Amino acid sequence: MSGGNWKELYYAARDGDLELVRYHVQMGVDINYAHPEFLSTPLVAAILAGQRAVAQHLVDSGADPDLMSDLDGVTPRQAAAACGMRLTLD
Repeated sequence: MSGGNWKELYYAARDGDLELVRYHVQMGVDINYAHPEFLSTPLVAAILAGQRAVAQHLVDSGADPDLMSDLDGVTPRQAAAACGMRLTLD
């Protein structure tokens, strides 16, 4: 990770702070990383928290919609479907 803070990115994604998410993405924080303390990605956290704008930004920035979240037992694609969230994933 360079120039950003993954945990802060994760919490910003979960809380819907799009500007802070944009900052960390621009700083090069790995949006597909699942920290060992969290076992989830910022994308899954955003989806499960109902943060559609953040989730779409992460996907548009290269977040993998098929990366399994070990904590939640779902991929972002599966989480979005289960939550009824419509994202452009491809």
